[in-house]
Amino acid sequence: MDETATQQQVIAVAARARAASIELAPLARGVKDRALLAMADALLAARADVLAANREDVAAGRSDGMAEQLLDRLALTEDRVAAMADGLRQLAALPDPVGEVVRGFVRPNGLQLSQVRVPLGVLAMVYEARPNVTVDAAGLAIKSGNCALLRGSASAIRSNRVLVSVLSEAAAKSGLPADCIQLVPGTDRSSVGHLLRARGLVDVVIPRGGAGLISYVVENSSVPVIETGIGNVHIYVDASADLAMAEEIVLNAKLSRPSVCNTAESLLVHRDVAAEFVPRIAAALREGGVQVHGDDAFAAEPGAAPATEEDWAREYLGLEIAARVVDSADEAIEHIRRWSTGHTEAIVTRNLETARRFVAQIDAAAVVVNASTRFVDGSEFGFGAEIGISTQKLHARGPMGLAELTSTKWVVYGDGQVR
Repeated sequence: MDETATQQQVIAVAARARAASIELAPLARGVKDRALLAMADALLAARADVLAANREDVAAGRSDGMAEQLLDRLALTEDRVAAMADGLRQLAALPDPVGEVVRGFVRPNGLQLSQVRVPLGVLAMVYEARPNVTVDAAGLAIKSGNCALLRGSASAIRSNRVLVSVLSEAAAKSGLPADCIQLVPGTDRSSVGHLLRARGLVDVVIPRGGAGLISYVVENSSVPVIETGIGNVHIYVDASADLAMAEEIVLNAKLSRPSVCNTAESLLVHRDVAAEFVPRIAAALREGGVQVHGDDAFAAEPGAAPATEEDWAREYLGLEIAARVVDSADEAIEHIRRWSTGHTEAIVTRNLETARRFVAQIDAAAVVVNASTRFVDGSEFGFGAEIGISTQKLHARGPMGLAELTSTKWVVYGDGQVR
């Protein structure tokens, strides 16, 4: 499905969102929370329409030869729709970040200063395949006082049209501005380009998807971008690791949902435990249907293949993993620093000093000690949902919840002071 949208059409949508953002920003928490609950109820009431539209998208994707991992991201089920509605309810229960005083003090001249959280304004999401992002982004935007411009991929256009229609109608009936949740017109890349140049109407663009999409947005946007990154996620099993724990963590991180960005893509094992752990974990991964691309130690295992230079850099998003043996924690850290995409990195160890050194020297949005990388997620962090996992270093980093969708302003109260 390829629909061209003109620059005028995209700018018109952005202009309506800008006007709506002025109305939305000062609304009280109660109004926003009622809208979120109404959106959750409306989503469940319309689940038959949502699932019917999604089946059409999945069928079209399969017909077009879409990869299985992308089909998994695209597909909705009764449980996934229920989880999306539950995410909206969780957001309604969370504190409102708008108006929170980050810091405040009184100057010697009597001026009262406070730094207060305020909405960013208009958020534009550019994302691939996953229709659940439509609901998460809309909910997070509303709760944080922002308007949402949603530009999903052509592969999910039928699903997204139904979802945005349901959510925007419920929000408007609950007292929110009519244009606070909108689908950006067009399914070809030109509409994304128009959106990226809508500086002055759009306050921030957040891309969520593969490396190609993210690079395109970062390189072509005149609107500020919060970069979410791909996840070449590593797990390092240290010499002191509890190997039963390590096996459970690796299998959960690789198998629970291989198509998402917090799944494990690379495994490093200390040489001191390699003789026991390599055949053990290789057999368990093989039983789970995982293709191992390994160094000499791993490639010697049944069904494994030799790793190439490209394997150390790949985000597989499927039932494949790169694996090697290292001589030390320092070598593991060096390997991760060479190949990491800055998303999530993990260590399994019983040595506190090694854990501390790993945490200190690994440069990533999240560093995990003795737990699955699959926990690096807005919902698991208690954010209700996430708009993405930022791998940049400015403003927001890691799972982006409500606080990350706000800026701040300084409020100064005086009593006639002059400088």
